[in-house]
This record gives sequence, C-alpha cells and structure tokens, in this order.
Amino acid sequence: MLNVKNMLKLYTMKTLKEYILKAREERKAIGHFNISNTEGLWAIFNAARVLNVPVIVGVSEGERDFIGVRQAVALVKSLREEFYFPIFINADHTYTFEKVKEAIDAGFDMVIFDGAELPIEDNIRETLRCVEYARKVDSNILVEGELGFIGKSSKVLDAIPQGVSKETETKVEDAVHFFEMTGVDLLAPSVGNIHGMVKGGNPLLDIEKIASIRGAVPSPLVLHGGSGTSNEDFLKAIDAGISIIHINTELRVAYQKGLKEFLQTNPNEITPYKIMKPVVAEMQKVIDARLRLFNRM
Repeated sequence: MLNVKNMLKLYTMKTLKEYILKAREERKAIGHFNISNTEGLWAIFNAARVLNVPVIVGVSEGERDFIGVRQAVALVKSLREEFYFPIFINADHTYTFEKVKEAIDAGFDMVIFDGAELPIEDNIRETLRCVEYARKVDSNILVEGELGFIGKSSKVLDAIPQGVSKETETKVEDAVHFFEMTGVDLLAPSVGNIHGMVKGGNPLLDIEKIASIRGAVPSPLVLHGGSGTSNEDFLKAIDAGISIIHINTELRVAYQKGLKEFLQTNPNEITPYKIMKPVVAEMQKVIDARLRLFNRM
C-alpha cells in the first residue's frame, strides 16, 4: 500500500498530456512501444528508466486479448506507482466504441479510436462518441483520432501495404474539419508512414505535410508505423510537429532475434526466465536507441 509520502509523489507527477505538451515545446517526441507480454514491458521500462524519460506502453486489441485488458493496466500502473515513474498505457488501434469504452473503464491513460478506413463523417461520429465518453469519465484520459490509411499489420513486408497510397494520405482541410468536429486530444495522420517494415526500405515521410497539419490543427500529432523509418526522417518529423512516435515491428524483430539466437546456442535450456532474459535485452537495445533519438540525447 502507498504511504502518504509516496502518494504525494504520484500526485505531483505530470499528467500524460503535460508530458506530451512539454515534448512538443522542446522539439522532442515521446516513444510509444507495443507489448504482447511482460518481457516487452520490462524492456520498455528498463530503457526509459535508465534514460529518465517518459514512455507510453501500447496494447492493440489483439495484444489486449492476449495479456488481458485490466491486467495490462495493472502491470503498467504497478511500475508507475512503485517507482514513481512516468510510464503510461494506451489502448492502441481500437476499432469500435464498445472496445474504447472497455479500455476507458479498465483505467487506460489513453485510447485510440481507429476509424481510418471509415468514411470521414462516420469516423468523426464514432470518434466524437469516444471523446464524449472519456470526458465524462475522467478529463485526464486522452483520446486520439486517426485520419488516413497506413495499413494494419506490424510485420516485415515485401511491399507497401495494399490500399496505401498518396490518395489515402491525410488532407490538411480534412484534418482541420476532423479536429473541429471531434475535439480529439491527439491526431494521427497519414503522412507517408506505414505499418510494418518493408524489406527494401520504408518510404520517406512527407515532412511538409506534417508541418502543414501541425500549423492548422491545435492537437499534438502522433506518428504511427515508425518502425523502419530513418533517423534523419524521425528528427525532421519531430521538428515539423510530431510529438509521439509508435514503434512495434522493430521490437517484434528484436524479440525473434534474441529468442532464436539463445535457443540455437542453448538448445537444452528449458527455464523460461533464463530463455527470455536475452530477449528482453535485445528489445531493450532497440528501445534505448529510439528513446535517445526521440529525446535528442
């Protein structure tokens, strides 16, 4: 149980919104990393704690189904409370109001309603429902809207995801309309980014479009599908107005690499925690490098 002193420390910790606005002012970005299990969580927490930077843990609908909705919240908040550290949890890529409501009721710090494949007016209507419900429950819960299609899978790809093109990128006028009608806390546009990593290299980001949307829309901007993006493009995107960057595929690749290498050299090891330690270390290396870049360290 938290004592009075510890409760005061938690009370004085900034909200997620305050950390995001601070990052925007300082031309930095908060790293958002997805997990499917506790190994991923420890890799994220260990890296962020060493660097002493805020971090967001993401769990998509599929990842939440595997870990448990309330269990994911309990794990992340246990670290925040025990270590008084700014680690937050986001319900990543949520496709229905019912699932958004489930996440909000479970105690998530942030939720994303992903209506990118819907007609824009349908996307606006459903996003607004999510915003209104979150405001009713707790004004500190952030709601992110998504506008423009970038694919859906965090995989290593042979080509750009089907259905992704210049035509599916976010138009500045649509972003303004979307924000005015929904009042979202955060906006994730399609600006040349894609989910997954293309073997031959990911496309370049449209930095000019990021800057145009940033100049027209008050809410902080989020870059999804960061895996495979060059360091130079990341820094340009942050300078242009990106305040949160999502990484998932790179961690899945690191997970597989660490597991495969350990099992190949230790084929008789059957103790799970011994097998998974190098997996955590491999993911932590990726997270450390990304956090250093996003925070200009």
